[in-house]
Amino acid sequence: MSNDSDFDLAPDQWEVLKALRNPVSNGRLSKPYLIEGLVKLDLVVVRDGVPVMTPNGRKVLVRGSCRLLDLAA
Repeated sequence: MSNDSDFDLAPDQWEVLKALRNPVSNGRLSKPYLIEGLVKLDLVVVRDGVPVMTPNGRKVLVRGSCRLLDLAA
């Protein structure tokens, strides 16, 4: 039995998580309010002003990948 929470993220939040898979060279994203929401969910942390995906964020991204495919269809 898994104790991972199932997150119902908005499409924009999924896009931010996907973008954070690879570090952003300048550390800026176009929608900082989305980062704040992901920080509150413990999916992202901000280190030295740069958002970084947490291990929990990676799990959520992997688990939600099938849902992302549904959104694209």
